[in-house]
Amino acid sequence: MTSRPTSTYRLQMRGDAFTFADAENLLDYLDALGVSHLYLSPILTAAEGSTHGYDVTDPLTVSAALGGAEGLARLSSAARQRNIGLIVDIVPNHVGVDDPQQNKWWLDVLTHGRDSVYASYFDVDWDLDQDGRIVLPVLGEDGDDPPPGYPADSTHYRAIGWRNGICGYRRFFSITSLAGLRQEDRAVFDATHKEVKRWFDEGLVDGIRIDHPDGLSDPAGYLAWLRELVGPQAWIVVEKILAVDEALEPTLPVAGTTGYDALREIGGVFIDPAGEDALTDLFDSAGSPYADMPALARRLKAEAVTETLKSELARVCRTITAATGTEHPDVPAAVAALLSHVEVYRSDYRGLPVVLPIAFSDAEAERPDLATAFALIAAALAVSTETNVRLQQLCGAATAKSMEDCLFYRDARLVSLNEVGGEPRRFGVGVGEFHQRAAVRAREWPLAMVALTTHDTKRGEDVRARIGVLSQVPSLWAELVGKWALAAPPPDAATGLFLLQNMFGVWPVDGSVGDALRERLHAYAEKAIREAASHTTWNDPDDEFETAVHRWIDTVCDGPVGAEMTSLVGRLDLHARSDSLGQKLIALTAPGVPDIYQGTELWGDSLVDPDNRRPVDYATRVQALDTLRHPKIRVVAAALRSRRERTASYTDGGYTPVLAEGPAAGHLLAFLRGGDVLTAVSRHTVVLSETGWGDTALALPEGQWIDRLSGARFTGRVLAVELFAELPVALLERIDG
Repeated sequence: MTSRPTSTYRLQMRGDAFTFADAENLLDYLDALGVSHLYLSPILTAAEGSTHGYDVTDPLTVSAALGGAEGLARLSSAARQRNIGLIVDIVPNHVGVDDPQQNKWWLDVLTHGRDSVYASYFDVDWDLDQDGRIVLPVLGEDGDDPPPGYPADSTHYRAIGWRNGICGYRRFFSITSLAGLRQEDRAVFDATHKEVKRWFDEGLVDGIRIDHPDGLSDPAGYLAWLRELVGPQAWIVVEKILAVDEALEPTLPVAGTTGYDALREIGGVFIDPAGEDALTDLFDSAGSPYADMPALARRLKAEAVTETLKSELARVCRTITAATGTEHPDVPAAVAALLSHVEVYRSDYRGLPVVLPIAFSDAEAERPDLATAFALIAAALAVSTETNVRLQQLCGAATAKSMEDCLFYRDARLVSLNEVGGEPRRFGVGVGEFHQRAAVRAREWPLAMVALTTHDTKRGEDVRARIGVLSQVPSLWAELVGKWALAAPPPDAATGLFLLQNMFGVWPVDGSVGDALRERLHAYAEKAIREAASHTTWNDPDDEFETAVHRWIDTVCDGPVGAEMTSLVGRLDLHARSDSLGQKLIALTAPGVPDIYQGTELWGDSLVDPDNRRPVDYATRVQALDTLRHPKIRVVAAALRSRRERTASYTDGGYTPVLAEGPAAGHLLAFLRGGDVLTAVSRHTVVLSETGWGDTALALPEGQWIDRLSGARFTGRVLAVELFAELPVALLERIDG
């Protein structure tokens, strides 16, 4: 086994584009970059043609398309020769069942029903059908012939139209092609983790990332079993999305989260709070007041419970009836109202005992007419484990569907804030909050993952950084949006405001919108407006509205708005690059284990998936590392190599804020790691470019210091203008022992 990670590099494995052999060919480059561990997307056998691997169809085998068990062994061996370890993403919550012929467990259950040896593996609602059949919403319309791949002569399932909103098994959110597993059953856990256990028994893998543990019946119990399985030294991080005021449960046997919380904090310090009022006014002028956003969030969550997830809601309500012996017509509405006031994914972790009582209080105050139903829910929760579990699972799914998959596509105030794990209503992160959260992470979760871009982020880190600059020029942005609305009226003002920010985020500096980018913009717009579900949806697309949006995008690209967009990008791109470098250096040196998402060592313009899973041009990156002229790869290589050489300073060295002095002190953020590494970055540089640093300075700790990026040497009090003479960031290391 290699040592614990000091950094990870995320690779998106694809049988059609990037296999174990491809990863093996990158090892020399990643070693030179300074990476300590490769971090692989799911590698178990998935649905044929899968481009992401989260639809596992056979948990017992490594994907043959990626190179199989032999390919994994070769990659692990080759990595170990360079002292590089492996981290693998695993998916315990669900498996892919879109084609039963590819999933022998699911096929057996459909063929034999409750008599199947795998019947207990899946979270099937056996009571939904009066004849005990699995209800499958796989038909276009009721009465259609079953799709190919389903056992034609089986009497153990009933296929129905998907528009009924009824499903006979727990799903991943509302995706019927992903069926939930019962990991609370030790036999199921052992069966589904047999291959994972082999990886650790044979020393192939050093750690695992756990996809969506909140979907499980008992996340804490599952993680306890997992720790027992992989051993005390394995690095385990969980994809746990935390609310801003929610702490990760401290008793979990994990190193921490996958870093969405750190992403919000790091990006947030580059948002200028002075821009909040003007951007809020701009949003208000495009539609409903921004002050209504909390109420909209609650309404969307209640709608997700009652409409998108009504099958899961019905199952919860049946457990309430069974536990209390009383069936009440208001219980569904009361469950939806209750969950609309729960602002975490699930509230049954030991450290969150007051979340649900407060939600009851708020819901009862809002809906006193549902008092009897609320009392029934509370009575059921007091005596029924199943009610508790299913309510929590429903809460997580409803949160994801209403927030990340809907509200974040409607909130057009500053879309760089609309990120997984983010809270758009909080306009950025202050320096005090950032320092405090970083210090807590250093003390409590020093080996948690720190991320800026993932396969699930709505926008890549550089796109968010550029959009974030608009917080520094809100009046200019508002003026241009108003002018552009006259030159190229959008089909809907709020939709236009949302899409314009995203277009600005990826707009080429030279203004050349080629066919590839245009196609990506259209694909993104289609996804965004359907997720927003204000005018069109996935299930019921409004062709007229969508056509108008696509026509408007072409008008923007080809007309005077596009020319002015190019001019704006030209004015602000330098500041966007500055923020990109600043957040990258912070992510690489702040407490935690930084992850570099594939390709983000150079500038990127990725939007939401699948745009962010495009193949990476590694030949260009290899060349860039050789020359080190590109500022971003300079920062990445310097920080990763520093972490490798001074590991103790980063993992055990704590965190100490270093405060600047002078008229522009607020534009400089700095901190010390371990007494011998100091990070300093500039921020809010639009105003700074007008006022200058003046005599703003940073008082360095004792000793002689060298900037790993520029080679400049410093001691004592250093003027900011000297510290940032070459780049807007600095990574200082003490060199006098």
